[in-house]
Amino acid sequence: MDSRVAKLKTPMECEVFAANARARGAPELAEQARKRAVQLRAQSHGAQSDVERECLEAVYAYEEILSEKRGRRQPAGRTWQMIHRHGVLPAVERIVTKRGESTGYSALAEMGLHEFAFEAVVLRNQQHFSEQAIACSRERLGEHGAA
Repeated sequence: MDSRVAKLKTPMECEVFAANARARGAPELAEQARKRAVQLRAQSHGAQSDVERECLEAVYAYEEILSEKRGRRQPAGRTWQMIHRHGVLPAVERIVTKRGESTGYSALAEMGLHEFAFEAVVLRNQQHFSEQAIACSRERLGEHGAA
């Protein structure tokens, strides 16, 4: 990560930096700033562990994509409801073991951001998830050539 991006302290600073980087023809810096904003939002959410932080980063990355598509901040409403109802890790478990792809997974895959998908988080932190969640995650990522 570029040192200028690493110094950014708030998501708003990241958004301004990303807009300026795009305007100056530096899309790689804009992408780094966008990822930094995701990290900062997840840190401020109060995760209890690294795996929870990674799950929250996935939610915030999905929100970034939604916001970009719609031209305004867009929360991942149903995902947040599930997290509040069941907790972070149980919600992720439920999402990845559903029969079809989640909307979030599809959007992240479309943008080439597989590393932020819940399925990727599950595979990086297998000790926290069921065998079924791990198998579903492997299968889904394998279908998109991201395993």
